[in-house]
Amino acid sequence: MSHQDTYRHNETLAQVLADWDPAFYGKYIDTLKPLGGSGKVLDVGCGVGRVVGELRKANVDAVGVDVSEANIQRARSEGLPCELYDGKRLPFPDATFAAAGALNVLEHVEAPEEFLKELVRVVRPGGRVVVSSPNFYRAIGLRDYHRQMRGWRNKWANWNRLREKQRLIRAAPERVRFDRMTPVFKQPFEPDDDAIVATNGIEMRFFLERFGCEVTSVACTDRYVPRLADWVLNATPLRFLMFNAFVVGRRREGLATK
Repeated sequence: MSHQDTYRHNETLAQVLADWDPAFYGKYIDTLKPLGGSGKVLDVGCGVGRVVGELRKANVDAVGVDVSEANIQRARSEGLPCELYDGKRLPFPDATFAAAGALNVLEHVEAPEEFLKELVRVVRPGGRVVVSSPNFYRAIGLRDYHRQMRGWRNKWANWNRLREKQRLIRAAPERVRFDRMTPVFKQPFEPDDDAIVATNGIEMRFFLERFGCEVTSVACTDRYVPRLADWVLNATPLRFLMFNAFVVGRRREGLATK
């Protein structure tokens, strides 16, 4: 059984997503709104449709896809245009959307590099791509919720691993791949622990650029915080060592195929 199959009938995950605090995805929603205010928007890994629903309330033509039958069933029960997909190829032609995004999804997919390429593929030139995931290589911070982030030994290893990643990007970009992690399944189910990809802002930016985007921002804050705090946290490269990876890009003309 693939890792993706563990989500297909996961009713507990559907309930977790249904109970999300709207403040958790407010920044993602606002960033995903299309430039100029018009155009269709896609939420990949839409869960039970909370983001799609909020976008549609704001008069945005939003749709969603997810690999979980339980999630899609809940979304459709609320009349939301969400559909099941295979987790590999998005069921849309090239350049369909004014914006597409994925919130806390990349860390759970089996082929993260191809996932990002697909996300860019379905966005039209000039459109926006938004990807938000945990920074599993954080080296600064307290109250860390995943074992990859906890303790000074892990933080030191994370710092060194990110430096290695940067050197590889400069010296041999064709060899860059996200690191994989062993998932942890807890009872009750906690969706952060079963992540299988060590997502981080450095590689997320690299792959979006490689697949045809101009990356316009990388932040370690995935939700709204006071403006001064947001500026301080994201003003320097230290943002790549903290909290989360909230990456926004704009698709250039043409699509990279590397």
